[in-house]
Amino acid sequence: MSAAGGPVLSPEERARAELYRLLAALLAGPPGEEPMDLLRGIVPEGPLAEVWEALRAAAEGTDPDRLAAEYHALFIGLGRGELVPYGSWYRARFLMERPLATLRSDLARLGFARRDKTREPEDHAAALCEVMGMMIAESGLSFTESKVFFETHVGSWLGDFFADLERAEAARFYRAVGRLGREFIAIEQTYYAMPT
Repeated sequence: MSAAGGPVLSPEERARAELYRLLAALLAGPPGEEPMDLLRGIVPEGPLAEVWEALRAAAEGTDPDRLAAEYHALFIGLGRGELVPYGSWYRARFLMERPLATLRSDLARLGFARRDKTREPEDHAAALCEVMGMMIAESGLSFTESKVFFETHVGSWLGDFFADLERAEAARFYRAVGRLGREFIAIEQTYYAMPT
């Protein structure tokens, strides 16, 4: 996804955008050594310190081969992975349904365009986390515009997806990712529930 512009960010907005981008990177494919080294070096602090510590420990306890196998079992599988990381699946129980069409329309209206070489539909969990990170850090959209987008396309299902990831049988490292995502989406729901 790409968008033009760029607002001045508070430290909280920057942290939110970076967390969305981290989740996007972890969900787009098995992470390489560089992001894993960053995760292993986390110094847990703040309201999610316990969650960050669990993610740091999970990163320390894995290697690239195990990560690739875990990612495949969770999201690809033979025919289908243990989880289906698409908004249409969670919202309509079918892929490529009305939620995806609505999402595409809203993305176009807000100035976001799909990258040319992207294979996944826009309602993939990684793509939506990437969009939210860009929306916060680059787009300059109003609180109301981002709230409507979040409530319609993210908050309506992504917390359930992360909860499923947290308890998935094949999840080891990704169990900690699921917990981080679930708790972060709950914080975001509280944030967007604030009166404007």
